[in-house]
Amino acid sequence: MSKKNVFSDKIFNFEDRLVRFAGECIFFTRNLNKSFENEYYKNQLIRSSGSSSLNFGESQGAITDKDVIFKLGLVVKELKESRNSLKILNYITEGNEEFRILLLTEVEELIAISSKMIINKK
Repeated sequence: MSKKNVFSDKIFNFEDRLVRFAGECIFFTRNLNKSFENEYYKNQLIRSSGSSSLNFGESQGAITDKDVIFKLGLVVKELKESRNSLKILNYITEGNEEFRILLLTEVEELIAISSKMIINKK
């Protein structure tokens, strides 16, 4: 990976971290080889990573704890979808390996944080 490890810069605001993850997923997909399967997983990764950030934003405006928990559940679901797309791309060794590993590490941390937020809201 030619650029520095953007994930080494710690962000303590969860929403900002989700935005960075979605953006970095876009940067990652821009360098995938052009093929039917790569386009499929590229599009899926862009949608799910972006959706996790958008759903978190919606959770911030939720009125009841039940609504917050529901939206945070969607965040976890979308992050797990992102993780699966990255795992498939990792399995077929598509894209920059170092970048893939960084994204996989980050998504695991984001899943753990958002899952803990749900537990804390219950």
